[in-house]
Amino acid sequence: MRKTLLACGALAPLVYIATDIVAARRYAGYSFSDQAVSELFAIGAPTSGLVVPLFTLSSALLLPFALGVWSSAGGNRAMRVMASMIVGNALDALLLWNFFPMHVRGVTPTFTDTMHAILATNPFVLLTIAFALAAFRGWFRLYSLLTIVMMLAPASLAISYVAALLANHPTPGLGLAERAGQYAHQLWQVVLALMLVSAGRVQMFARTAAHAR
Repeated sequence: MRKTLLACGALAPLVYIATDIVAARRYAGYSFSDQAVSELFAIGAPTSGLVVPLFTLSSALLLPFALGVWSSAGGNRAMRVMASMIVGNALDALLLWNFFPMHVRGVTPTFTDTMHAILATNPFVLLTIAFALAAFRGWFRLYSLLTIVMMLAPASLAISYVAALLANHPTPGLGLAERAGQYAHQLWQVVLALMLVSAGRVQMFARTAAHAR
């Protein structure tokens, strides 16, 4: 059961990335490199009906994943807090996809656009990785630190495009900058899930060997 819960953490990023790529190809005139992911499920976007349910599935899979991380924590308090941050990430994203999409470019922003901007910052993503720095040692701690850097660098560039996006001005490189950070996080989550599954197998083999002796 724990392995199944953790597998949800590897499946969620695959659903998200596949949806992003497929929707971008199906949206006529959409630029994968220059437009935001949010524009794929914006109010009035032709791909909204595809993206919202699949992004919702991706985020919903984070809830059992968080339970799997919690059950793997043992006495590791930082890891338990990390599991709580994963739940926060899931709830933030579920609200974003389903209740507060932005409008397509050229439409006057409303309250939903304001809420979209607030929820899109989603601090739980960085907090999850930050607590991983305390929860783990060795190579995964270093990898987590590098992931934070890989997320923050393009995010700073993407934020600078917010005004241009709202004003319906060109945003060259926005899509690539945003996706660089998002995909870095998604890959980190897959690695985390696989690492915890492997750690569980090692512990199981150790218990079996000890029992045999």
